[in-house]
Amino acid sequence: MRGLEVVRAGALTTVQDLGRPGYAHLGVPRSGALDRGARGLANRLLGNPPGAAVLETTLDGVGLRAVGGAVTVAVTGAPCAVRVCGRPAAWGAPVLLRAGEELEVGRAESGVRGYVAVRGGFAVEPVLGSRSTDLLSGLGPPVLAAGALLPVGAPGPDPDPVAGVDGLAAPGPPSELVLPLRLGPRADWFTAESVTGRLLRATYRVSAASNRIGLRMEGPGLVRAGGGVHSGRRELPSEGMVLGAVQVPPDGQPVVFLADHPVTGGYPVVGVVVGSALDAAAQVGPGGAVRFVRR
Repeated sequence: MRGLEVVRAGALTTVQDLGRPGYAHLGVPRSGALDRGARGLANRLLGNPPGAAVLETTLDGVGLRAVGGAVTVAVTGAPCAVRVCGRPAAWGAPVLLRAGEELEVGRAESGVRGYVAVRGGFAVEPVLGSRSTDLLSGLGPPVLAAGALLPVGAPGPDPDPVAGVDGLAAPGPPSELVLPLRLGPRADWFTAESVTGRLLRATYRVSAASNRIGLRMEGPGLVRAGGGVHSGRRELPSEGMVLGAVQVPPDGQPVVFLADHPVTGGYPVVGVVVGSALDAAAQVGPGGAVRFVRR
């Protein structure tokens, strides 16, 4: 069997594809790659179909060895050093790995999440039509560990890279993340000054507690209408949550829901970040500056 063996798993490396949309009514989140643009670019560089599964790395990359034959890989997302058996190799372009050769995807030089695609895609067993690892619900393949063997699928008919694809033209991680926000029907749970004078004016910082579930903020807390941030007002019955929903727990600190977010929640959602801004949100690490602007 042709595949890639995990030599070094990195801080958190998972298999991700387009996710499993359409199951929220069963309590199953969408999951899928956080930086969807970088994931798609990695596949286009190799002529893979859009739904091919890739690896999503976190901060310090991953080490892989080709087994059972040669494979072609591509690395996108957070810029980093790429090496094959110690030799420098291209980032953002196809790289050939002969059987037995090792690929080292280094620590992110900026940004947080990198993507490693292989021509043919990673052919792990799908669950509910997706090969994505969902950390919250436990669906999909486990988080990568050293020694794991990842099978590779058959290459598609397209050449690699697809004509016109330029990995180096991809935008880098932003120095300040600006999130366009559409206020929602629960915005009136907070004082008007709290929404316009804090949420839409202040600069927040990304908390170290952020993960694939949510981008957690640290900054001026939103104040509940009719009292302080701990007003004692009853929380809401559970409601469905969409990708990018900004939920505000009792401490007043906004949380932007990412791919592994829960499907219900009891805290009010002050608004929703437009989907086109969420790829950049995946690349902002702890301490990164964030501003919300009204859309």
